[in-house]
Amino acid sequence: MDAAQQETTARARELQRNWYGEPLGALFRRLIDDLGLNQARLAGVLGLSAPMLSQLMSGQRAKIGNPAVVQRVQLLQELAGQVADGSVSAAEATDRMDEIKKSQGGSVLTNTSQTPLSSGAPTVKRVVREIQSLLRSVAAAGDIIDAADSLAPTHPELAEFLRVYGAGRTADAVAHYEAHQN
Repeated sequence: MDAAQQETTARARELQRNWYGEPLGALFRRLIDDLGLNQARLAGVLGLSAPMLSQLMSGQRAKIGNPAVVQRVQLLQELAGQVADGSVSAAEATDRMDEIKKSQGGSVLTNTSQTPLSSGAPTVKRVVREIQSLLRSVAAAGDIIDAADSLAPTHPELAEFLRVYGAGRTADAVAHYEAHQN
């Protein structure tokens, strides 16, 4: 990717952060992980083509043009929260995704980190995903690893935190979080 493409992608991701609360790549990856989807299934539920989903995730496109798709994203975010807190089973989630796929509604996408989960308390996985999303919205994984390497000699615990949450797998970050709660 040349410098002009990198600048265009960075600008698109910043617009996405302003419009949707975070870059769509991070938002869609979280939905994929939380709901056990692949990109093709997510695209189908949202009513997007797979190439369009890919362009939104990579920052080649900034905006979701269809208001119904925006609403489906919101509904999937709410569903992912319900799956995470255990109030909706995987089988129920599959049925709900079929209903979401058929929905037509509004055009406002809100940041779910400001919406309490139905249980009233965030699950460990949800907390971890918020930490990961925040770190990943600030820097790419490679940059986070470089920062961790720089910190490691003098601040090994901070370096570990950056590696686990900034560039690691969610399951490893959940284990780290649980191990450090006393």
